[in-house]
Amino acid sequence: MTMDTVKRREQIIDLLCHEGSVRVEHLSTLFAVSAVTIRNDLRYLEQKGCALRSYGGAMLNQQFAFDRPLRDKGRMNRDVKSRIAAVAASFVKDGNALILDSGSTTTQIVPHLQGKRDLVVMTNALNIAYELAGFDQVEVMVLGGSVRQNSYSLYGPAAEQQLRQFRFDTLFLGVDGFDLTAGITTPHPGEAHLNRVMCEVSREIIAVADASKFGRKSFCMIREAGQIDRLITDSRIPDNYQRALTELGVEVIIADD
Repeated sequence: MTMDTVKRREQIIDLLCHEGSVRVEHLSTLFAVSAVTIRNDLRYLEQKGCALRSYGGAMLNQQFAFDRPLRDKGRMNRDVKSRIAAVAASFVKDGNALILDSGSTTTQIVPHLQGKRDLVVMTNALNIAYELAGFDQVEVMVLGGSVRQNSYSLYGPAAEQQLRQFRFDTLFLGVDGFDLTAGITTPHPGEAHLNRVMCEVSREIIAVADASKFGRKSFCMIREAGQIDRLITDSRIPDNYQRALTELGVEVIIADD
């Protein structure tokens, strides 16, 4: 696949996110390529799960977890995420060593750590590290690597190698998609790989996710649905998800009960 093809398909995804649907004829003119090429692009995006083909074009698949900018995700379900974050922080004890994954919900955990004592917090999120830097009783450790502009996060082999040198009490894992079959997924391969290492070096894995994430799935699996210790979510979680996760041994905590 050429870089031109990759860029064109990324731009088509952006158009789908903003417009909801696209037409072959319009895309062919916009990108100065044949209708056959555009149909191949749409077929590829349909196979990846982010588009649904329709006559003469395609529609956005609302069940796909797209890589949206952090500032946009932070505005979505903000009150619910704040309640989830407050409950998550209640599991942090003085003296703990934590990993805070990047994400809009994990970011909201930060203010609730004020007043905790003797914490060590490792993070791959530049915005989280910046906020924590002003806390007196928190030792902040930042993973090095390449920067993802959408999420202000770092990833890559250097970050993975650094992470493997330590062991942590708890990982607070952000979620893009949570599906009982596909598992916990994210759109970015590099971040998925780093998240898997985070899971390996943590004694306890707590996923934080508002209910809009359920039934969504993306390209890269981080963890099977039953391979976490706790899920903190809200009361909109589907009954079949709560029942299935409980049967798998996951403690499901409803933050807004």
